[in-house]
This record gives sequence, structure tokens and C-alpha cells, in this order.
Amino acid sequence: MAAQSVREGGPTLKGPFEFEDSPLSRADRQPLLLGVFLNLQGIHKSSVPTTNTWTFDYNVEIVKQAEALGFELAFSRTQWLPKGGYDGEASLDAFIALGAMAAVTSNIMLISTMHVLYGPLHPLHIAKYGATLDHIAKGRWSINIVTGHRKVGHEMFGWQRLEHDKRYEMAGELFDVVNSLWGETENLSYEGKASAWKLHNAWITPKPLYGRPVLVNATGSPAGIEFAAKYSDLIFITSPGGSHIDSALETLPEHIKTIRAAAAAHGRKIKTLINPYVVARDTPEEAEAAAKAIADGRPKAENAPKKYDSDAHAWRGHSDPAHKQSYNFGGNIDIIGSPEQVRDQLVALHKVGIDGVQLGFYDFASDLEYFGRKILPLLKEAGLRLD
Repeated sequence: MAAQSVREGGPTLKGPFEFEDSPLSRADRQPLLLGVFLNLQGIHKSSVPTTNTWTFDYNVEIVKQAEALGFELAFSRTQWLPKGGYDGEASLDAFIALGAMAAVTSNIMLISTMHVLYGPLHPLHIAKYGATLDHIAKGRWSINIVTGHRKVGHEMFGWQRLEHDKRYEMAGELFDVVNSLWGETENLSYEGKASAWKLHNAWITPKPLYGRPVLVNATGSPAGIEFAAKYSDLIFITSPGGSHIDSALETLPEHIKTIRAAAAAHGRKIKTLINPYVVARDTPEEAEAAAKAIADGRPKAENAPKKYDSDAHAWRGHSDPAHKQSYNFGGNIDIIGSPEQVRDQLVALHKVGIDGVQLGFYDFASDLEYFGRKILPLLKEAGLRLD
């Protein structure tokens, strides 16, 4: 069912799937979407050498490399943590960094993460920022909507963490208004019900090229799934069975079925994405040895990154001893093996309902090159990628 502006008598609102020439619709022609899950923060996973770094210069080159390989998506998270919270020297804000990459790329879609309830941000700010980035990126910019699951993040902004489901209620009203601002033909006045902000004769230009920017969120809870079904085009999901590919393939089908049913109830089309961490070498033995070396080189417990209180539902399967677990390298699932084994695991994920993968690598520069040279041709042969 079509969304309507919050203004009485306001227009029907369109999304990028409703435009055949939008970057999202063009990407949708691929059987399996490919993306990179960038690390815009220093992450010390292991003593094994890596070129990975948080810097803009490094990561923009990775995005250009991915774009040259035909990847559709680039994404990074943002975290708000106090001193000592990061396990590296620095981090960049994903909203700004991915937005900046629009000026030096031409095809790849750029997904910027924003904690939309921190500040709090006014809907006019989000709508104007988004309209500007949509103009620069020619419809390729997207927003990953985050409500903030860590207690410490809310405390940094001067309040206690909001209750889990209340956050989604607030985000829903926020994007009812933001989407209205993007699609309105007249000034908009509105008084927030779940939040304290107000608008009076508000107006945003330029209007996004394809109705509005692509909306994304990551979720696993009932409230989060309902929000995603109503607002998001792309939904980042996690394996309810944890990081091992076997457990993931067992538990994902029912999870994906639930998400698709929720979207269908709203008459909406969505795509499901998952974040595999890929360790690939020429032979299974070499791949397993590389993965074990990374795992063996992890920091000792006393030097490991600090863990913070979280009420997120999506990652609970990764600590469930009832499920078969892998190395838990940081992605939703670990994919380890030869090029043929990686292909087979991606084919299996697609068969259970995964529409796209946001790939993580221990060394992006060399591992992404290897993926493009050795694995991408196999995906094309398997029918997962079209030229």
C-alpha cells in the first residue's frame, strides 16, 4: 500500500523501487547483490598483518575497486563510544564519509549510517542532508537508520537509553515526516507526538530524483522487523543460528519468511542482505589455515575491546551454545574456503532467500582483488551475477 504524506490531503509518496531507472531498480536486476562492509574505524582483530585502516583515502579506494568489479553497494557502520571504546586509533563518521564518496564514484550505491535519535536530530536536518546527498550522488545515496542499541551511546548525548520498542515508534514518526518532506508539493506543518520537535511551513529542495533516498536498517526484533517492513527497501539481517554457515542455512529460511510476510502485509517490496566475513584461498586447507592464523592472533582477553551493554536482538544467536559456531570474525557469518567453496556457500545463501551480501575481509585491498579475480567469475557461471 502506498505511503501518504502526513499533511492532510498531501500527495502519495513514491520510493526508488517505483522508478525503473533508479539505481536501486537497476541493482535489483542482479540475482545476488554485492556490497562491501567497510571498516571506518581502527579495528585490531589479529596480529596477522593487514593493510586495513580507518582512513578515508584507504576506504574510498576500496569502494572504487568494488565499483570497478560491478558491486552495487558500499556500507559502513558508525559507533558512538567513549575514550578507550575503539580498539584502534580513530574512526570516521559513516554518514559523512560515505556521502563524500559520492563525488568520486559514479555507479555504486553508498549507504550512510546515522543514529537518527541522537541529538535529537530534527526531521528537517535529515531531509535536507538527504536531499543534498541525493543530488550529489544522483540517486545513489542511502541512509542506514539506526536507533541506538548501546546504553553508552545514549549517555554520551546526555540521557538514558530509550526503551527498545519506543525507539522504533519514534523513528517511525520521524521518517513519516522526513519522507513527507522529500515528497511534498506544499509546505508542511507537523507537531511530533512521540518526539518533541515541531515543523511550521517546512519545505525541502531539491526533491530526490527517485521519490526519496533508499532506506535501510538492520534488525532482528519484532519491533525492528515491523519498522523495516514499513519503511526500508534493504534490510540487513543476521543469522539466528550464529556465525557458522551450516547453522545459518538452517535458521535463516524461517527468519526471512517472517520478514517477507511483514513487508507483504504493508504491500511493500524489500531485499534482504547479510554480512559474510570471507576468508578465501586457493585450496580449502590454505583457507582454513589463514582463518586459524587470524583467530590465533586475536588480542588476549585483557587487551580485547571493551564490551558495552546492548539491547540488540539481532546478534543473540552468536552467543547461543545450541547452535554451531564458527570463528565469529565480526561478520554475521563466516565464509571460509576455496573459490569453489565460497561460491557454493553464496549459492546456498541465495537459495534460502538472501538477496545480497555485504562482504567483509581481513585485508580489503588484497582479498577484494582475489574475490574479483577468482570468485566473481564463478558467481557469474552459477547465474548469481549478470554482466
